[in-house]
Amino acid sequence: MESIISYFGTYTPAADGASASFQFEYLCTLGFAAIVIFAGRAIVAHSAPLRKYAIPAPVVSGIIFSIIISIIRGMGIVNITFNTTVMQDLCQNLFFLCVGFGFSAKMLRHAGGKLCVMIALAACLLITCQNLLGVALGNLIGLHPLLALQCSSASMSGGVGTASAFGPIFESWGAQDATTIGVAAGTMGNIMGSLIGGPVAAFLIHHYSLKSDPNDKPEAAATGKVPELNNTNMIMMFALALLLAALGMPIYCLLDNIPMIEMPKFIGCLFAGAIGRNVMEAANIKFYTPEIDAIEHMFLELYLALVLMTTNFVALAPVAGQMGIILLAQGIFMALFGIFVSFNMFGRDYGAAVMTAGNIGWGCGSGSNAVANEKALMDQYGWHNIAWVLYPSFAVIIDDIYNPIFLSLFGGLFRS
Repeated sequence: MESIISYFGTYTPAADGASASFQFEYLCTLGFAAIVIFAGRAIVAHSAPLRKYAIPAPVVSGIIFSIIISIIRGMGIVNITFNTTVMQDLCQNLFFLCVGFGFSAKMLRHAGGKLCVMIALAACLLITCQNLLGVALGNLIGLHPLLALQCSSASMSGGVGTASAFGPIFESWGAQDATTIGVAAGTMGNIMGSLIGGPVAAFLIHHYSLKSDPNDKPEAAATGKVPELNNTNMIMMFALALLLAALGMPIYCLLDNIPMIEMPKFIGCLFAGAIGRNVMEAANIKFYTPEIDAIEHMFLELYLALVLMTTNFVALAPVAGQMGIILLAQGIFMALFGIFVSFNMFGRDYGAAVMTAGNIGWGCGSGSNAVANEKALMDQYGWHNIAWVLYPSFAVIIDDIYNPIFLSLFGGLFRS
């Protein structure tokens, strides 16, 4: 029997009062991740509120799955774990590489330097304020400052990806369960960003009587053509993504050896993607954006499934109340920041309102939230090309550069 079980994972019998444990091997783990993805999409397809607020499908099913596993662990039946180390790392890095690949110098020139500067300043200001607010509140309610950071820009502006990347770093600095808390905070941030972004932007549109330009249309609407995926192009772009990810390692090595800064590996991939995109554009080397976008979404979905399905929410019980206080404050602050800062810095027009929805999306969770918020708003009120093409990718690029640097330097002050 033990020899058969070994094909599926590693079983460790109970000993010294501890429960028996079983870790599924990586292919079985990916099978469970696939179930999470399928289940999440089925649940979202049958839930109008989840679709309305653009809650990512793997988040929904991943939470349900992890709660079930946590209950099994809590009952002492068996401690079930999953072998996610290699695949989770691969998915995270390829996703951020594709995000970096969306950063184009041509796009920046089209948008104009002033707007790009305002987007960058707003992003850096938001990240700084989120962390100052989180640590100040954490100090008042007795939460470890590194855990407070995990409930601040690490999970809010950075999302599940950055929170899970900094979790092990903060744990090594003395903050227990930082990864679990950061992932949970990022999950709640995704929900908050989806709930807040649309209503805030709609308020701005109605309050200032803003209108979209009827001549501003997406490329598909202007040409009548919808991009189609091609097998050969997909293989070429996947190979390109793997090559650029490998080239990201020297960049990561250089950045990670900067004194006093802990740099996650995905930053090297993000820079490699941005550099690769602009070199290819300058050299007129052809690439295929629809296939890159498909790879980005595929690895994001798998990454979210792997992270969420392995989250032990039982470990959050001791700090659930403290975490909730900080997250509530971050949500209120994000809405006020969008109304009084983002909207004014982005130009106080219809495009600024759309970008404010995107700002709240990534500021409370992820770049995918920004995209979802903007799309929902434009479906209702009209298209804005600059907001759609420029804002999510550029803001996330700035975030993924500034956020890890700030977290490393600021978090290092609380290192035990």
